[in-house]
Amino acid sequence: MRAIVGIDESEESFYALQWAVTNLFSAGGEPNMVTLAHVHQPSKRYGVAPSAIPAGVGVTVFPSTAVGDSERKAEEQASASILSQALEICSNKVKAETVIVEGDPKDMLCEISEHMNVDLLIVGSRGLGRIKRAFLGSVSDYCAHHAKCAVLIVKPPTKD
Repeated sequence: MRAIVGIDESEESFYALQWAVTNLFSAGGEPNMVTLAHVHQPSKRYGVAPSAIPAGVGVTVFPSTAVGDSERKAEEQASASILSQALEICSNKVKAETVIVEGDPKDMLCEISEHMNVDLLIVGSRGLGRIKRAFLGSVSDYCAHHAKCAVLIVKPPTKD
């Protein structure tokens, strides 16, 4: 069995990974491999090429490639840091590999799952209410309805 765990900087995604390692992966050696997937969204500050920032009436400024390169490097470092923490949770318990992609997390997790032909997609839940979920969207809800594999949504324990 192959599984993917969606990882971001949230406590909920790390809880989902920890839960899966403890309750799924440690019991009997399955899955054979887990993929830790981190999706970072394209920079909203500079957008996609060509990037243009309005600087005044009739004037448009294009950020230098140095600024874009610096921002990309910072995003890559943040992604590497997040996945490094996730790999520590997996160490000595399950074989893990990592993948970093850019795009909308809900779309990319479904695409990665299909492309890698996985059996199970595991995502954490932030526990948004109906109203917040309607406005903010829900990665776990979207994946549950659109992924072509089984989806496990791990909810964190309720805080009393």
